[in-house]
Amino acid sequence: MKETTTKSVTLLIIVAALGYFVDIYDLVLFNIVKKQSLEALGYTGKTMEMHGITLFNWQMTGMLVGGILWGIIGDKKGRVTILFGSILLYSLANIGNAFVTDIKGYSILRFLAGLGLAGELGAGITLVSETMSKEKRGIGTMIIATVGTLGAVVAFLVGEKGHIINDLLGLNYQNWQIAYLIGGSLGLILLFMRAGAFESGMFKEALNNSGIKKGNLMLIFKSGKNIKKYLFSIAIGLPIWCVIGILISLANQFGEATLVTTPVTVAKAIFYAYIGLSLGDFVSGTLSQIFKSRKKVILGYLLFLLSLVLVFLYLKNQSQVYFYIMCFLIGFGSGYWALFVTNAAEQFGTNIRSTVANTVPNFVRGAVVPITLFYKALLPSMAIINSALIVSLVCFGLAILSTILMEETFGKDLDYLEA
Repeated sequence: MKETTTKSVTLLIIVAALGYFVDIYDLVLFNIVKKQSLEALGYTGKTMEMHGITLFNWQMTGMLVGGILWGIIGDKKGRVTILFGSILLYSLANIGNAFVTDIKGYSILRFLAGLGLAGELGAGITLVSETMSKEKRGIGTMIIATVGTLGAVVAFLVGEKGHIINDLLGLNYQNWQIAYLIGGSLGLILLFMRAGAFESGMFKEALNNSGIKKGNLMLIFKSGKNIKKYLFSIAIGLPIWCVIGILISLANQFGEATLVTTPVTVAKAIFYAYIGLSLGDFVSGTLSQIFKSRKKVILGYLLFLLSLVLVFLYLKNQSQVYFYIMCFLIGFGSGYWALFVTNAAEQFGTNIRSTVANTVPNFVRGAVVPITLFYKALLPSMAIINSALIVSLVCFGLAILSTILMEETFGKDLDYLEA
């Protein structure tokens, strides 16, 4: 019986990790192929830039809506339901993206893709956290994040080398179309693997308790203590999407501002940052198990990442190689993502845990919109470097304070309900 259980848990971790892999692949892929795809639709210059921003905002809006929707479904119907539903939606949207012919259709599909992408990580983290022992669940979530973030690396390679696959298969598609088709196909293949996924015992017990409210957002806001826990959980993740959304996504501009000797590209900056992010998640998860603490490791990563941001912004006249090394290190310093999501899931009871685990990371992802708007609002009155510094200091300040005030959850018993 023990061997069967171990095999089942292992399969669950593998499925969740590969699901997050496809999730990150699609999330990052759009930024890699948006220029190619919009040029194929006939857009150039400022018009292309405007549509790129609009499409990204549609995607992030979908993620915000999806975070709430999938979270509630997960608490009412089950975590496995999300795993099936979310990946089916964003896989079909991915395939549809390969055949868009106008900006309206592209916008609808990016919204649907974002809607689907919102459910993957929270469901996997919740399911694994509730299934594994309280001492080892951090290992499971670490594996999910470490494998998952490598999806961005593959997205870069496919986006850049899709023509090779095109030639091998004798197809007549462009690189960006091949990249979308591969993402959608990987997702559909994963649906067959998910047949072995099973629901957590904690959720089954909560489901059988008809007197308990499930997936009710008001339970999060029922008390000042819960509100603070929820807001702290969100604030801790802000620096990750601050550095990814500004420093990495606008790498070419920061390369110019810091006088890098050879031009740099956003695609390569994303590539190296996500390799670092994957390694960082592995190391942070390992350190959390060694020190038996989420808070200490998250705080250490925040301070390390802040120091990297300062070096990135103010050390000038460096080589292209140096710049990409900094992108890698910034990605590594952002590698407390798994701890951040796990910490959020561990803060609340089983009947709203899915809601929290899905909304928190998606609200952080969605926060990239106000973060970038704040950054752009500062640009007219100060240089690009100082604008990025101010935005970073605000995000890091909120995150560090929240981490200090947050409850330690390592080894916490999760088998309880929010009344």
